Amino acid sequence: MSEAQTSNPNRSDMSDQARAAANRVASGALEFGQESAKHYVREPAKDLISLAKAYAKDNPDVAACWAFGLGIVVGWKLKP
Repeated sequence: MSEAQTSNPNRSDMSDQARAAANRVASGALEFGQESAKHYVREPAKDLISLAKAYAKDNPDVAACWAFGLGIVVGWKLKP
């Protein structure tokens, strides 16, 4: 037998090991991405909502005007 034919089992073992390593790295990257999304998207959104609520409590007339104006613009853009 030639040398290329005898080394095929080693190559399949190496490719299996490489595939397993790639799967571990991919699952780690997925977990990291999900945790980052939770932190960098949810937290600022909570902060913005709390700031908007505080502003509406301090300036209810201005907040009502903004809500009315945004309602008009959104309604105009969504009109069929």
